[in-house]
Amino acid sequence: MELREETAPASGKVPPLRRIIVGAETPPIHVARGAGQYQEQPEFYDEAAFADDLDPVWVDERMRTESLSIAYGGKVAVNKVDLEVNSGEVLALIGPSGCGKTTLLRSLNRLVELTPAAKRTGRIMLDDQSVDDFDVTHLRARVGMLFQQPNPFPMSIFDNVAYGLRERGSRRPSKKVLEPVVVDALERAGLWDEVSKNLNHPALALSGGQQQRLCIARSLAVSPEVLLLDEPCSALDPISTAIIEETIVGLRSEVAIVIVTHNLQQAERVADRVAFMYLGDMVEYGPAGQVFGAPQAERTKEYIGGGFG
Repeated sequence: MELREETAPASGKVPPLRRIIVGAETPPIHVARGAGQYQEQPEFYDEAAFADDLDPVWVDERMRTESLSIAYGGKVAVNKVDLEVNSGEVLALIGPSGCGKTTLLRSLNRLVELTPAAKRTGRIMLDDQSVDDFDVTHLRARVGMLFQQPNPFPMSIFDNVAYGLRERGSRRPSKKVLEPVVVDALERAGLWDEVSKNLNHPALALSGGQQQRLCIARSLAVSPEVLLLDEPCSALDPISTAIIEETIVGLRSEVAIVIVTHNLQQAERVADRVAFMYLGDMVEYGPAGQVFGAPQAERTKEYIGGGFG
């Protein structure tokens, strides 16, 4: 993959571009806002088409990758990806199966290291510090993860949410001390009204959608900065999916969210920014309105239009 800077002709309206060259194709603009800067959207926006995307935003970078590559036994799964994860935003990773998006997601809190054959190069930064400098348990508290299948522990609803808090210190805090934090996490996860009278009931007795929101609450209880979601609705019914999506949108003001999804309609509903991956390369990255409404790469157009997937 080749990176090349291109400047638009003086007569054109397109600003300087950073293009990613994949094979023989000329792919898209890689649009990324700078960390901690107050910026307008790029000049190439069609204001009528993307009115929702035109409000200025304050971007606060939580994580970033720098030339991140990951290979399994010599086969490259993620190829020199530069990516920002910003607070106040939902970033959706989209692309066909096997394109590297889940590997990229799992690398952000070093879960990829659990695969013996995996090899990572490049850097992953959390608040300008390499993730390799963190104790892995501490890192995964700050960068929580939710999986496709809900994975509540075989204990009560209360104890599930309190689990991470109890494991953090040498002294186990009392239930009275933990209760306000547990209640707050359940409220933020949109589950409190449904379980408030049953906190001592087994978590495994909850429905699939409730279990997934319980897992969100469990992550929120330890105050993460980033929440990674790996197809969190793939095993859920439409009603539960809608509730989870509403929860995700409601949480983005509190925690930076990265979601992997095969559902393009879901990505349109919840994402502020979108990264399209193909064969390990990040082909297009920018505001959701631009990626879905006016994709710059031919491959993105084909994928969004259902040409492959």
